[in-house]
Amino acid sequence: MQALKNYIAGAWTISNSSEGSEVRNPATDEQIAWCPSSTDTEVEAAISAARRSFPAWSATPVTKRAAVLFELRQRLADATPEIAKIMVEENGKGYSEALGEMGRALEYVEHASAIPELLKGSISENVSGGVDTQYVREALGVFAIVAPFNFPAMIPLYFSWAVACGNSVVVKPSELCPLTTVRIAELAEQCGFPTGVVNVILGGVPVVHQLTSHRDVAGISFVGSSSAAEAVYKSASQHGKRAQCQGGAKNHLVVTESAHLDKCLPNLVNSAFGQASQRCFAGSNILAVAECYEELRDRFVSAAGAIRLGEDDEGMTMGPVISRESLERAHAEIEHAITEGAKVLLDGRGARVERNPGGYWLGPTILEAEPGMRVFDNELFGPVRCLKSIRNTDEAIEIIDRSSFGHSAVIYTEMGGVAKEFARRVNVGQVGINVGTPAPIAFYPVGGRKASFFGTLRGRANDAVDFYTDKKVVVSTWHAR
Repeated sequence: MQALKNYIAGAWTISNSSEGSEVRNPATDEQIAWCPSSTDTEVEAAISAARRSFPAWSATPVTKRAAVLFELRQRLADATPEIAKIMVEENGKGYSEALGEMGRALEYVEHASAIPELLKGSISENVSGGVDTQYVREALGVFAIVAPFNFPAMIPLYFSWAVACGNSVVVKPSELCPLTTVRIAELAEQCGFPTGVVNVILGGVPVVHQLTSHRDVAGISFVGSSSAAEAVYKSASQHGKRAQCQGGAKNHLVVTESAHLDKCLPNLVNSAFGQASQRCFAGSNILAVAECYEELRDRFVSAAGAIRLGEDDEGMTMGPVISRESLERAHAEIEHAITEGAKVLLDGRGARVERNPGGYWLGPTILEAEPGMRVFDNELFGPVRCLKSIRNTDEAIEIIDRSSFGHSAVIYTEMGGVAKEFARRVNVGQVGINVGTPAPIAFYPVGGRKASFFGTLRGRANDAVDFYTDKKVVVSTWHAR
């Protein structure tokens, strides 16, 4: 068993804490590492190292910072197969899914590497009698990146934008999947970042509390559940910090009578059950108009029933949920849904994988359910999906807008006017049109509305540059002698 180390001030150090948690392979239930709960002193040391490195790093020419990021991108690309295998082991996603995540993660670093262009300011000459006004972007200091378990490479690499802008960072990976971030930090160590610019601290909620309240942390980027995102946002705000906190989701997929089911069905099934439904863009509730509901229901259930569970091997199409706790919670929610009147169309609770009987297996589960039922309204981070028949898209929009979440919504239609009206009216951060997982490319921002996002500046792209810098305005005039 590997006891993981913190990366502080350019050195890998063993935590003095006797507390921590096991990192387990969710497909086998085998313990693969020990993740310590870092002490207050160790968190303080990581923040202090980042603070000390900030003045020199922010003064480093932007082209040199970009060169370091180009080097990081290359090393990540070369190590992609290795990192993907780490994700398979600690997260349970399939190897092809892990490769897809790495592809998107590389795009983050690529966009951040364009920082010489992204950091440009603005100037207006002679705004009043020889007076010029300009703004320049300045880095702010130490930023904390708190990442979730479901994308252990992509989200930690949010730090690319922070360091590109001249800040230093403390990255806290999920205690469920820390090995991927540790490997990324090992690669970053080889790229020429000055000591203390990139730090990794391990642990759970107490570490997050310290990061959000520490006087030397300028801001925090967080991805997790809505309840946690709200708590982090409130704490960070109360302590005068910038915060972008992406929360949970309950995404609705609307199937209209004009949808081309032969083409849309695979996309819809992947949205609902890809990566064991453990992603914020996953489709949760499928709303189909009455004219096509029965056909859609039967074909969706049949396709979902054909999904093959397993550890990453040939023919496997869905992995396990992340933990035994997650599995037990899903079982409990299914039982509760039944007591509320939901009808089970496909029950995945009896799923077994002969080769790995100890894994956290839950097969695709499909319920006919209604708004007001907990399984329909609340986020359940696992392969439990709801179906509902609706009259028309107006009813779909009403259901979506009543949801406490506002992450994403999708419509399947071949009618351009219907799609345009849906996209205009629905109150969410991302809309898909015949695209079941409308995750933006790296150079577009990402974030939701309502309980799905707490903050003003979204993650990624130019919004990230705005988040990690401040615009300093300079007003000047000069007098000839």
